[in-house]
Amino acid sequence: MRKRHRARRIALQALFQADVGGAPIEEALEFLFQDKQLPKDVIEFATRLALGTWQHRDEIDRVIQECAPHWPIERMANVDRNILRMATYEILHMPDTPHSVSINEAVELAKLFGTSESGRFVNGILGGIVKRHCTPQQESDTENN
Repeated sequence: MRKRHRARRIALQALFQADVGGAPIEEALEFLFQDKQLPKDVIEFATRLALGTWQHRDEIDRVIQECAPHWPIERMANVDRNILRMATYEILHMPDTPHSVSINEAVELAKLFGTSESGRFVNGILGGIVKRHCTPQQESDTENN
């Protein structure tokens, strides 16, 4: 499994535990890192992604809600909501990752952990976020890195 993909899976699991289970995000991450021989860069990326997403979730939820006005954030499937949060954080706050990579990874996670409709749902909302909140120049800059 690719390192960043593995890190995204761990970050998603931590976000889910914090969101649904009420666990502090740091404890959720610590639990997920236990007894695993994870490379340092996987731990660092998962931590950066999970903590950043959690710390910016109010802003992220507003952005998601703008692009999904008929789907209140609290009524979205728990997995879909947290995948959207994580990918939105990556799109808005991690310019070193191309938007297309963030979206593709989110869709893959949605297909793996969500329902049969989750992949299309996540893809549509994230596409709207990129169109609304990112200039074409930003996208081409990240694609060329």
